[in-house]
Amino acid sequence: MSAGPTGSTTAPLRVLLAEDSEQDAELIAHALRRGPREVRIERVESAEAMGRALERDTWDVVISDWAMPSFTAPEALALVKRKDPDLPFIIVSGTIGEELAVDAMRAGANDYLLKDRLARLLPVIERELREAQTRHARREAEEALRASEEALRHSQEQFFQAQKMEAVGRLAGGVAHDFNNILSVVMTYADLLLMDLGPGEPMRSDLEEIRKAAERAAALTRQLLVFSRQQILEPKVLNLNDLIAGMAKMLERAVGEDLELTLVAASELESIRADPGQLEVALMNLASNARDAMPKGGRLTIRTANLEIGEAAARERPGVRPGSYVELSVSDTGMGMDLATQARIFEPFFTTKPPNKGAGLGLATVFGIVQQSSGHVWVESAPGKGTTFKILLPRSGEPLTKLGSVDLPVDSLTGSETILLVEDDPQVLVVVNNILKRFGYEVLQANNPGEALLIGEKHRGEIDLLLTDVVMPHLSGPELAQRLSVLRASMKVLCMSGYTDDSVVPRDLFDSGLAFLQKPITPERLGRKIREVLRGSHLAIAAPIR
Repeated sequence: MSAGPTGSTTAPLRVLLAEDSEQDAELIAHALRRGPREVRIERVESAEAMGRALERDTWDVVISDWAMPSFTAPEALALVKRKDPDLPFIIVSGTIGEELAVDAMRAGANDYLLKDRLARLLPVIERELREAQTRHARREAEEALRASEEALRHSQEQFFQAQKMEAVGRLAGGVAHDFNNILSVVMTYADLLLMDLGPGEPMRSDLEEIRKAAERAAALTRQLLVFSRQQILEPKVLNLNDLIAGMAKMLERAVGEDLELTLVAASELESIRADPGQLEVALMNLASNARDAMPKGGRLTIRTANLEIGEAAARERPGVRPGSYVELSVSDTGMGMDLATQARIFEPFFTTKPPNKGAGLGLATVFGIVQQSSGHVWVESAPGKGTTFKILLPRSGEPLTKLGSVDLPVDSLTGSETILLVEDDPQVLVVVNNILKRFGYEVLQANNPGEALLIGEKHRGEIDLLLTDVVMPHLSGPELAQRLSVLRASMKVLCMSGYTDDSVVPRDLFDSGLAFLQKPITPERLGRKIREVLRGSHLAIAAPIR
């Protein structure tokens, strides 16, 4: 092997000599040893021997005779230049002519000497070593510059991609908010009509189809919110192995019988803090994506591991910090992806599937869930070699959360309490009012925060619950709750919104203890949440929302 030339005048001079004449080799060695440096020489007489020597050791200079029985200087020069373009190559010969010498110099030889002029050999070598050092340093500087330019280009691409994703995320969040209000109306009226229709009514099947379509639309808005990182999460401290084990049957059904599903669970896996429902969505999306990549069958492997990320490994993954993580990997033996596809797979609405085979939100949803969970996700793939998605989630170190809750039966969702309803969307106001009255509540309704403040001041009886939209003109729902706390300190609060972006909904809302209900609203979801809040699971009007 070879490396940059040594610049020290005391280090041994390492010479690889291509020479078939032992006598001439002795003359060259004698000329070299006249200098102040120790000289180490290895003589070779064939291309094979030179190739082995170049691979095995590091050399400062190569000296070659012009012609040998089984080897020539041009052949030696070609070997050297393939190995190290900066390694000086000097021809020493008694037979080379002027024309051949010029051709050799054009081919890359650094100089040539006649064997009866060996007094020039040491000065020529020292000159070439200096020039080789200069060439080596210049090449390193050029490579460093290219690497810096590439890193800058990559950073700019990531920045522009992040800006594009953020802009699309804001748009998606706004669309989801408006759509959730509309869906609240559609789903609620469908539910209310279904409550009034008996099992054999002719209109029931039509209403059920409307309800199913609305549910699919609601699922789409949830995906938009997850992608735009505006979905409310309910994080728990959990063991990823337990979550995957609980999904095993569901995963088997999702991938089908023609795929081999393998679960490889790490022993003594550390805990993480994440929303279990959202992680299940992410894992199902990855499994479905893998299934579509293996139309002729294959193997899907889901693996967990504890992972320590050091400084060097963190630098290879933008945004990843050194620390302790739990890794989830999902690997398939499918078609794989080229680099151009990999660069876009987390973009919303990007898909390689045929029309009507996917909205292109599955992997964007995975990206949003992982990002919201303070994690990182990336893909490793190549055409024909399958794909592996890797997710890193920070270790928690906290005790596991006991999962599961007891749902209230539908017939226990009624009540007689007084609720102050505040909603600036007229259709949503009407539909929520109908739900509350259907469940037996006394309803005081207000179209805006000003009306709500007036009602709070003038109403003579108790107001048990403030049910308010979050984003309204002039005064937000949490701010309205604070104003009313002066008169109604014991009043519970339930906020609802189609927005969850902390640039719109104050993040302190979720830290203050006030209950929150994500739109779209349905009678059953709203009824359950109201009973939960009124039974004391949530606070009354809390500390000021900053």
